[in-house]
Amino acid sequence: MILKSTYNELIKILAKPRSYIGFGALTLLIGVILIAMKADGENFISFVTASFEQSLSFNGDILNGNLMAFIILQMLIIHVPLLVALVTGDLVSGEAAMGTLRMMATKPISRNAILGSKFLAGAIYTFLLTLWMAFMAYGVGQWMFGTGDLIVLNNDGLVIIPADDIAWRYIYGFALAYLSLLSIATMSICFSVFSDNSIGPIVSTMAVIILFTIIGSLDVPSFNNVQPFLLTTHMASWRSLFEIPVPISDILNSICILLAHILGFTGIALWKFNKKDITT
Repeated sequence: MILKSTYNELIKILAKPRSYIGFGALTLLIGVILIAMKADGENFISFVTASFEQSLSFNGDILNGNLMAFIILQMLIIHVPLLVALVTGDLVSGEAAMGTLRMMATKPISRNAILGSKFLAGAIYTFLLTLWMAFMAYGVGQWMFGTGDLIVLNNDGLVIIPADDIAWRYIYGFALAYLSLLSIATMSICFSVFSDNSIGPIVSTMAVIILFTIIGSLDVPSFNNVQPFLLTTHMASWRSLFEIPVPISDILNSICILLAHILGFTGIALWKFNKKDITT
């Protein structure tokens, strides 16, 4: 029953024009970045590597598909949550506003199953959006710029990763990006349960992300104990996969924090949905 209900939820998502805004926006944004870098990327790379050229000699094509995927993922992972919330924030509140939740309550399916199917549909949509981002950033990037070694600048200095040691890092990197976006989708669905209009959950989700980002970026002693537990702190955990050696413990900690947020928002949403009056 829940699988059939999930299928119906996916049909509803596909029937809404806003569901395609995310794919269109990613295509446009990534396309613009790739075309701009193709036209003037050499000057950009020269500006970044200028401070290292006195002590290091760079051979080969630094501007390649691997670097482009890294740049794009770093630029967009903070902005994609809005595209996710546009759809997932409407899954419950949109139907409450239209009155269709009353119809669903008449079917022989529990409230937990109803909300569970919406969570599954939201997770599938988020996965497809992440997959499209991976295709555009990595697949199209490789096609336009070719492959090569990846040069990454982090807190420890300059890291050079050989071309044959990169693919698995991006596979796990986009998987971590998906987990981050899934936590956003779960949060927006949770807010959607508390609202009877579509705008509230979307705005609330973005407000929380902005608030968490500000708290995470401020070097204030009173925030130091809170920052490690904010989901926005771990949305960039994929970057750890591009360090040598890979800090496995830090990545596992980020995964646990993100899963804790997902389970927490899911539990709150189920509690509220079972108490929500959807018959009037």
